[in-house]
Amino acid sequence: MFDTIFNTIPAPVYHEGAPLQAHVTNLDSSPFLGRLALCRVHEGVIKKGQTVSWIKTDGTVERVKVSELLMTEALERVPALEAHPGDIIAVAGIETITLGETLADLENPHALPLITVDEPSISMTIGINTSPLAGKSGKMLTARQVKDRLDKELIGNVSLRVLNTERPDTWEVQGRGELQLAVLVEIMKRESFELTVGKPQVVTKMIDGKLHEPMERLSIDAPEEYLGVLTQLMALRKGRMEQMVNHGTGWIRLDYKVPSRGLIGFRTEFLTETRGTGLLHHVFDSYEPWFGELRTRSTGSLVSDRMGAVTSYAIAGIQERGSIFVEPGDEVYEGMVIGENSRADDMDVNCVREKKLTNMRASGTDDSEKLIPPKRLNMEGALEFCREDECVEVTPAVVRIRKVTLDGAERARATSRAKKSNQS
Repeated sequence: MFDTIFNTIPAPVYHEGAPLQAHVTNLDSSPFLGRLALCRVHEGVIKKGQTVSWIKTDGTVERVKVSELLMTEALERVPALEAHPGDIIAVAGIETITLGETLADLENPHALPLITVDEPSISMTIGINTSPLAGKSGKMLTARQVKDRLDKELIGNVSLRVLNTERPDTWEVQGRGELQLAVLVEIMKRESFELTVGKPQVVTKMIDGKLHEPMERLSIDAPEEYLGVLTQLMALRKGRMEQMVNHGTGWIRLDYKVPSRGLIGFRTEFLTETRGTGLLHHVFDSYEPWFGELRTRSTGSLVSDRMGAVTSYAIAGIQERGSIFVEPGDEVYEGMVIGENSRADDMDVNCVREKKLTNMRASGTDDSEKLIPPKRLNMEGALEFCREDECVEVTPAVVRIRKVTLDGAERARATSRAKKSNQS
């Protein structure tokens, strides 16, 4: 492969004696050097300790010094004295440099074309773990540790935005997609953080006094036998079919324009309905006026009404109500979602109830209960499943879904007030 790359890809094109031009194509950070600008040298030579022109995104020029120059050898960055056209380098010493800017010659600065980054279209809240079981498996538990980690992520991930919320221990994180945010949370989980993560929401805009939401172009490739169920799924998500192509090989391609919020939680349902054979790809398209209410989940939640350890006796009676996410022995608490209700409403259940024992036994009464294996949700599946009044508890050991308001009586009063306001 390396021989093919060496023989096929042309050498960098540059002009002998041309002034320096280095393009910032990515960002990184170092615990010792701070922010690192990853650059590709287009023209000229850049040296360690050299004073260069920093051409910013707004066109202003500032004189800065290259305090450290690094190049990559194998999997490590090593110090270098100078770099030439075609080299990929890391430059330290410019704390506020960002993607797309140019490092140029001091006397003859010329900017390279700016690199544009798509604006965030999806957001969700990330904060400390506030559940009754917090602190049992993670080590990074405080708001300061969470904020420091999010600030560190901003250094190398320019497509993310972190905004303050009304709560001092919770932040709104905006990104370009649900998967990008789920990956960030998964990385923090592996770094021993305990978090409370809100349901993904779309980032809206006010344009000409009207509320607009992001739209995406969706392409689906699937066996033609699933055409009916796929069109039904997209209709529920307010998708607009723009093209359908039958390849004549038993496969079809469907092109849709669909609201971004209609795709939240769609991937899992899509793979289930197509038996894992379907392929989908979506990309941001534009902003359009708000499409109104969009309900993608028609089922409710089974919610634990007390704290304790799950028993097989209790689960045997609950599993007829829907899918179960827990198994005997798991710890639960009031307000934790332990399953999916087959009906549209939420149902409070006692999943820690034990069988009352007496000294009078009949033959066969102590046989073990026949339990259906639980449906275990991963990070992405949990984020897709939760509703607006639910959130995801993330720890290194387990991922749980819970209600934002844990107290059952308080949730009931809030539901009653919401129904009265809708009727009025």
